[in-house]
Amino acid sequence: MNAINRLMCMFVMVCAYSAPAIVSAAALPEFREIVQENSPAVVKIVVQQSAARSGQGQPDPEQMPEYLRRFFEYRGGPPAPHDQMAMGSGFIISADGYIVTNNHVVEGADSVLVRLNDRREFDAEVVGTDPRSDLALLRVEAKDLPFLTLASDDDLEVGEWVLAIGSPFGLDYSVTAGIVSAKGRSLPTENNENYVPFIQTDVAINPGNSGGPLFNLDGEVVGVNSQIFTRSGGSIGLSFAIPVGVVRNVVDQLKAQGRVTRGWLGVTIQDVDKNLAESFGLDRPRGALVVQVAEDGPADKAGLAAGDVIITFDGNDIPASADLPHVVGLVAPDTVVPVEIVRDTKRKSLTVKVGGLEADDSYSLAGGQGGAGQGGRLGMVVETAPPETLERLGINGGVVVREVLPDSVAADAGVVPGDIITLIGSSPIKSAQAYEAAVEQLSGGSSVPLRLIRRGAPLFIGLKLRE
Repeated sequence: MNAINRLMCMFVMVCAYSAPAIVSAAALPEFREIVQENSPAVVKIVVQQSAARSGQGQPDPEQMPEYLRRFFEYRGGPPAPHDQMAMGSGFIISADGYIVTNNHVVEGADSVLVRLNDRREFDAEVVGTDPRSDLALLRVEAKDLPFLTLASDDDLEVGEWVLAIGSPFGLDYSVTAGIVSAKGRSLPTENNENYVPFIQTDVAINPGNSGGPLFNLDGEVVGVNSQIFTRSGGSIGLSFAIPVGVVRNVVDQLKAQGRVTRGWLGVTIQDVDKNLAESFGLDRPRGALVVQVAEDGPADKAGLAAGDVIITFDGNDIPASADLPHVVGLVAPDTVVPVEIVRDTKRKSLTVKVGGLEADDSYSLAGGQGGAGQGGRLGMVVETAPPETLERLGINGGVVVREVLPDSVAADAGVVPGDIITLIGSSPIKSAQAYEAAVEQLSGGSSVPLRLIRRGAPLFIGLKLRE
């Protein structure tokens, strides 16, 4: 092969390797138009909080070590506390000045300043906040402001491109892009509340992005950036946004009444694992297993009971227990909705009149005698729970597990001494005698749900009996 032929071959190979890269680059989305059209409606939020409110008041000399007290006496006293400043992002949703941001951005603020990207500044009024969804609604006195459009529904797909605009670390109006990496993420609050099915993305979100918009490629707002998972304090590719359906619901209520009321069912629930699914007659693990029902709550009045598995609510499938609060929370109080459950391995349909849970409400659920054999079929030694235990737990019967035998059905299921059993299958267990009678009726090789209370919290586990 002569030199010219060798050069021609090399040229063909280079073109072959370059072509996919060129095609791939051409297929990437174009963000410039979205940024140009929507940046004017994205705002920077500057919050001021007094030192007294932020807990940084004057130190008490009596509580200081001797050497510090002498130091301050020498220097003329401790330094005066300074007001605290914080920053976040937000976006305008109407021409007359309504602005959405995160609750944690403005929580405890003495003053809120809104700055547009054309450098105009406005003092903002906090119309209302909703800590459960981490959303807040502000308003500024202005007219003919640029504003963003909320997407009409939550039809985002995993893998779809999304774009964020905000002020990370105070770097105003920064743009980052990525894809939706998951939907419906449950991130319970410190109060173990779980009303937001978060959008997970790999968009670079950092401190200061909080409250800013997440866009789809049509330039519509599909979420509000709220939090990140990080080990360093910066982005590691795990960010979470509040979906637009939740945003619209909260904003409408804050506009109308300055507070948020969400649907409340009045149940404690848990996931259904493989053993429980088999014991409840389900074809696979799914649904929300009811482990406790609030007395006189909406679920109680509708006839729901511990041991029911909720598989649909208001026409929505419930794949896992964490999905139920997401659906219930969006239902307006006093709305009557259909519920499908599995009870005693059979499907049953009910209707529930959903109750209301306001922003500041906090609901909780009421929630020496003869032993039973030397372990029996399940491998447990139990005794009737004493009256003081029943009163403390708010239950009307049960047996306390005193011993779990090694290599037994109970040991395999994870029962531990101290558990209080209140239900075997569909049989209430109010005494050691009731326990023995229920166990006697169990069929060899079957699976059965066992309801118990462990350290004050109700729980279901699945027992697999031996042949």
